[in-house]
Amino acid sequence: MGDNKKDETEEEKHIMSIDKKVEDGKNKYAPFSKAVFLKSLGPGIITGAADEDPSTIGTYSQAGAQFGFGMLWLALFQYPMIAVVQEMCARIGLVTGSGLAAVIKKKYSKKIVLAISSLILIANTINIGADIGAMAASVKLFFPQLPVSIASLSFTAFIVISQMLLPYNKYVKILKYLTISLFAYVVTAILVGGNWEDIFVSSIIPYFELTPTFAMMFVAIFGATLTPYAFFWQASEEAEEDVDRHRITEISKEDNSPKISKKEVRLMRSDVAIGMALSQLVMWSIITTTATTLHHNGITDIQTADQAARSLQPLVKTFPAAGEVSKTIFALGIIGTGLLAIPVLAGASGYALSDVFGWKQGLSKTLKQAKSFHVVIAASTVIGLLINFANIDPIRALIYSAMINGVIAAPILIAVMKIANDKTILKDKVNGKLSNGIGWIAVIAMGISVAIMFISLGGEGR
Repeated sequence: MGDNKKDETEEEKHIMSIDKKVEDGKNKYAPFSKAVFLKSLGPGIITGAADEDPSTIGTYSQAGAQFGFGMLWLALFQYPMIAVVQEMCARIGLVTGSGLAAVIKKKYSKKIVLAISSLILIANTINIGADIGAMAASVKLFFPQLPVSIASLSFTAFIVISQMLLPYNKYVKILKYLTISLFAYVVTAILVGGNWEDIFVSSIIPYFELTPTFAMMFVAIFGATLTPYAFFWQASEEAEEDVDRHRITEISKEDNSPKISKKEVRLMRSDVAIGMALSQLVMWSIITTTATTLHHNGITDIQTADQAARSLQPLVKTFPAAGEVSKTIFALGIIGTGLLAIPVLAGASGYALSDVFGWKQGLSKTLKQAKSFHVVIAASTVIGLLINFANIDPIRALIYSAMINGVIAAPILIAVMKIANDKTILKDKVNGKLSNGIGWIAVIAMGISVAIMFISLGGEGR
């Protein structure tokens, strides 16, 4: 035991020495060493993985079931936008040592941020409820006799206790490991097979249908990719990294001015680029899987992720028991992504409200040190659980959640763009021409998506 502790201490000292060299900019090769690169992976990977929560998986499953390979091209099309937007949010958090809401509040007004944060809290809580329900339903695929209520309560208790009691560095490690669950969908796509020539062509050539159903699905996928909670979580987690590396003492303090080298910015960008690539790979894999199995067998009415998992079993015929294996892997992916996404959704709400009201915040803080922050996380998770026991249509609730996210995403993106170009806030680490070009395309695309959403909903209401 003594030798193990000694080895751990020596390893920590070694990594700390590398970190110090990176910060001072004395070792030009250090940022690209294995230890530093792996240590830098975190917020971007976790955000990208959490973007694929069970309700989002349900959306992608619907896209594949309804339109086959028709929407595969969106994975490649959306990647530059999501990568650039999340990089801007990460850079804001890293350079300022503050959450996104705190920076917006400083640049604009508290009232604006309070309204946005309140809407994010509502949308996130609805999403949490849907995710808990999907996870519980997936457990029933393995244990049909287990009551949904027991599974839901167990997941909620585990998530809340973990967030409150585990130290930040250990908690983040758990979240990193949970990102592995996303590869379940890549494996499932390989298992189900398909016409790979058609899949490749559909992945690079855009396809459109001039129908309200296609338009709404387009908007749903776009909204599931550029989600406001991911913006807030990304920025705050980069600020958490500043605290963890002792660059600052508190997130969102007025006098925060962490020293960030260009090499550290490059490491952050690599983390975000990899995380967003993983996110889009999973989207591509789920659409491929459900298009190959469900759509090609005439099953087009899929509402939830667990329905998609259940439907896979009798349709996969690549080798003996492949259907059961595919269903199992798909369902395990739902559980894994739920365990990852729910803490991110709840955490994003906690960070946003803490920035608004000036509360102490951070997963590195104990319940005693940041009581209000942890209460928001626990309350939003528990209320999400209770949604599953209320007489509320979960699909209808998700539609309202998507509407809320759509309405606030565009103005948040505009604020992010303005902050990312503000030299008084980011000094020499403002946007370049490429980031500005892609960023404004994302703003326009989100605005068009919201307009399509309201036009389609207005048409349904008549």
